[in-house]
Amino acid sequence: MGMILNTTGCDEHVAVIESYIRTVKERVWVNVNTLPFEKYPHPMKVEMLYNAVLWKNCLPHKSGIHATLRTQAIETGSHLDYYKHFKIQFDFYVQLLEQHNNLPRT
Repeated sequence: MGMILNTTGCDEHVAVIESYIRTVKERVWVNVNTLPFEKYPHPMKVEMLYNAVLWKNCLPHKSGIHATLRTQAIETGSHLDYYKHFKIQFDFYVQLLEQHNNLPRT
């Protein structure tokens, strides 16, 4: 079928996976250093990690299984949307004005 299974023994290092993890950690660390906070709530940490992985995987790999489609798009059918994923960067500050109705709910 053209697949190569790469097995590793117990306590054996996989350089490709370790490099990927190190890259994701470095990208999260870049986001942490650009923000002016000392402590971060858990949802913000999760979104920083999600953002780093999204940008790492947003383009297809040159030695991947398809030349123009990302692996996630093939596996799950989900595609990136400009208005949802790329309109505002993670570390941008935005001020929203929402109309509030302070009347009691019935």
